Amino acid sequence: MSDQIKITLPDGSVREFPKGSSSMDVALSISEGLARNVLSAKVKTTSMTEGQVWDASRPIDEDAEVKLLTWNDEEGKATFWHSSAHLMAEAIEALYPGTKFGIGPAIEKGFYYDIDLGDKSLTQEDFKRIEDKMLELARQKEEFKRESISKADAIAYFKQKGDEYKLELLDRLEDGSITFYTQGNFTDLCRGPHIPNTGVIKAAKLMNVAGAYWLGQTDRKQLTRVYAVTFPKQKELDEYVHLLEEAKKRDHRKLGKELELFTFSEKVGAGLPLWLPKGALLRERLENFMRRAQVKAGYSPVVTPHIGSKKLYVTSGHWDKYGKDSFQPIHTPEEDEEFLLKPMNCPHHCEIYKSKPRSYKELPLRLAEFGTVYRYEQSGELHGLTRVRGFTQDDAHIFCRPDQVEDEFKKVIDLVQHTFKSLGFEDYTAQVSLRDPENKQKYIGTDEQWEKAENSIRRAAAEKGLTTVEELGEAAFYGPKLDFMVKDALGRKWQLGTIQVDYNLPERFELEYIGADSQKHRPVMIHRAPFGSLERFIAVLTEHCAGNFPLWLAPDQIAVLPISEKYTEYAQDVFTALQQADIRGFIDNRDEKIGKKIRDAEVQKVPFMLIVGEKEQADLKVSVRRHGHGDLGSFTLHEFVEIFRQEAEKHLQTV
Repeated sequence: MSDQIKITLPDGSVREFPKGSSSMDVALSISEGLARNVLSAKVKTTSMTEGQVWDASRPIDEDAEVKLLTWNDEEGKATFWHSSAHLMAEAIEALYPGTKFGIGPAIEKGFYYDIDLGDKSLTQEDFKRIEDKMLELARQKEEFKRESISKADAIAYFKQKGDEYKLELLDRLEDGSITFYTQGNFTDLCRGPHIPNTGVIKAAKLMNVAGAYWLGQTDRKQLTRVYAVTFPKQKELDEYVHLLEEAKKRDHRKLGKELELFTFSEKVGAGLPLWLPKGALLRERLENFMRRAQVKAGYSPVVTPHIGSKKLYVTSGHWDKYGKDSFQPIHTPEEDEEFLLKPMNCPHHCEIYKSKPRSYKELPLRLAEFGTVYRYEQSGELHGLTRVRGFTQDDAHIFCRPDQVEDEFKKVIDLVQHTFKSLGFEDYTAQVSLRDPENKQKYIGTDEQWEKAENSIRRAAAEKGLTTVEELGEAAFYGPKLDFMVKDALGRKWQLGTIQVDYNLPERFELEYIGADSQKHRPVMIHRAPFGSLERFIAVLTEHCAGNFPLWLAPDQIAVLPISEKYTEYAQDVFTALQQADIRGFIDNRDEKIGKKIRDAEVQKVPFMLIVGEKEQADLKVSVRRHGHGDLGSFTLHEFVEIFRQEAEKHLQTV
């Protein structure tokens, strides 16, 4: 047997190394500079079906494909942050002896660790002390050492420490699969991987603390969850903190209150937004935008009830998959009659399709509805408009022949791209969301149906030139989908539009059409929602543009501000003339100084402020101020309307 192994790099090049070499050895063979930046490596040996992220120091004993991971890779960041969780645990144990530890994973931005401090507690006043200890320990450049250990020895170790949480985790592990990681004076039960040593962690910040039930079970003890983030450079932490401050300013909950878009009421119920007049206008304009686009694309509007018989959702499979997490059934006086608040629009649309016989000549049939649905989200997961219990989807379902699927799918991609372009979302990735091949019982339908649907999505996305990534386990239970992951102005990712291919609901509802051969055939369903939900879309759009909505979308486009009550009549004449020019807004007739009126209009982000006083009235003009830009000068109404039209023209071609 050869004592050499072949390592294949991402560029296709192949290098030979002694058996037992590590990914770090591979990095060093390329350059010392690269080696200094390697955090871990993705390794796929000849005996593996899928690649795994390993410690860069872990020996490789057979031919393998190796991708070196740095801070620029998501998996590299995850390794960095998981290692940082161990570092934070070491600091907390040093400062608070006797602390017991639950789990400490990396998350999208940073990491957390669930800890049991006994009779002690942590507050934000303790953060600086822990951060300083973390950096003190990091400077010691301790290696993360991996050790395979028997289950008996692992149990003995944590019994001696009195850590019942690790002992419970060990109960679920098989002997021979258990590893410890040690850095400095801290040892943890962990499968890894980890960064080479603590020295690459240069900046640390604890973000907040929260309560978290052990293993997410509400009948278990509540632990302290400590959230934190680390970086390889202090500058990156400073930039991240600045980004967080900017995000606070753009928070849609804050802006929604200031701009008077929406509110919530305890009496109405958590997660059920109330749309105020300005917010309702915003919604209406978005709906009208989508309705116009849908008419051009051949959609027919439908309306369905807010409730449906439980039997409808048993047929669709939604009750089996989501029933326990939905609002519970509504019982009527009729025996065995139960209704559900509508969690999905698709079963209703299936019944509309089935309301009469269909011919292949009618297909594709495109049914569209702004349908409000209800899902019982846990109270701790509710968040402004991004996570609610009642929301409206710009939902549509396309019933088509199998040979029409890819063309229809591509047309929906066009609609999604038109929507994003019109609203200023230029940076997005299309995620092909597939089922989990290791957990097929989560889904309905045959392997053949899933394979056809997944390949149709891949081909359509490729033909439209989309940048795509594939994610296992992210499909809907009835079919794969294309999810659009949009980056906002702060670089944050949001899942907005979605398109799904479904061979299963037509089967469950026994949908049919008569083909050209006069035989019965089963249609395919495409589910699509370019906005996703109006609530979530408006939340993301509000934060993306910091409340400075495109002129065509702004609830109030102008504010007429008389300097005093003497000019109220002229202000009304100005306002009436602008209304006739189809420009929306209001007159601020309050008995306030003009400076106060201007400040309030700026806070409300009104695009144009028209100030009228003695000179303006005498000259039949208005003094124009642009939000965020200051004074533009004095203009006749005709001149202002031209200025307004020119700015609005930027959007007219797309909207």
